Amino acid sequence: MNSQTRLLWFRRLALAGALLAATVVVLGAWVRLTDAGLGCPDWPGCYGHIYPQANHGFSKALHEMIHRYFASTLGLIIISLLVFAVWNRRERGQPLAAVALLFIIVCLQGALGAFTVTQLLTPLIVTAHLLGGLTTLGILWWLSLTPEVRELSAREEGLRKYALLGLAALLLQISLGGWTSSNYAAAACPDLPTCQSSWWPRMDFRDAFVLWRGLGIDYEGGVLANPARVAIHVTHRIGAVVMGSILIIVGYLCAATARSRRLTAAGSFLALAVVLQIGIGVAMVHFGFPLPLATLHNAGAALLVISIVSLLRGLWPRASIVSR
Repeated sequence: MNSQTRLLWFRRLALAGALLAATVVVLGAWVRLTDAGLGCPDWPGCYGHIYPQANHGFSKALHEMIHRYFASTLGLIIISLLVFAVWNRRERGQPLAAVALLFIIVCLQGALGAFTVTQLLTPLIVTAHLLGGLTTLGILWWLSLTPEVRELSAREEGLRKYALLGLAALLLQISLGGWTSSNYAAAACPDLPTCQSSWWPRMDFRDAFVLWRGLGIDYEGGVLANPARVAIHVTHRIGAVVMGSILIIVGYLCAATARSRRLTAAGSFLALAVVLQIGIGVAMVHFGFPLPLATLHNAGAALLVISIVSLLRGLWPRASIVSR
């Protein structure tokens, strides 16, 4: 097997990991939205067993353990990628630093998963766990993509800073989304475009964004008063408008000005993913936050991560990479 074939298999394994990571993100949302986050109060087992027992809230425990099984399988894939990368580290084009970073992140994800349970769904830990999962997805997707071998035009190089701005806006908005969900603030505004029939309802921003409230607090169902939850929800809505505008502009600029067909397609895909995600958010409010749409909203976040990473990969072709 030559080096190109080995690299092809590496990318295939990374692609399988990316698809599994997206599944884990959606399963994690399902667990959170069905209030199954504490279905198994211990970790890594469930009431001392590797499979939930029928006498311990079986349905919620099963949701939690299925999520853990998928996450554990993803961990094994990432370990395999690390072994593969270290073994072939001297071959041209074989990524190593990104795989090592990925391994560190998945180890932290395991710890955050345990803390999510033992610290009773602390919002900061739950939000960090979501960000870690989507970061894992983004790196795996980056590793699965074959970089173009070409030089960027001056205009394309100028698009890089806008793409990075879009990435920062997306990460901030995903953080707000995780904070909204983990504080049970999604249903705080049941109408749209107003919130509780007001353009600016009573809100408590001071209490809404306290990141840490200490240990031993059970956050299942939320602990915030309604004005604080409204403040979180409204902030998330404003963030969606700002983030969506930035990403649509970035996608349009890439689609309209890039010389590469791949980069043009990535820009168009990014803009469409933003429109889809906003549409899902509007539908959630309109239909009263049904579970399938709420879960699909998390899948939309995963799609946005894939979209922006695809765009960034196109803006960093192999010819412009000095070293790994």
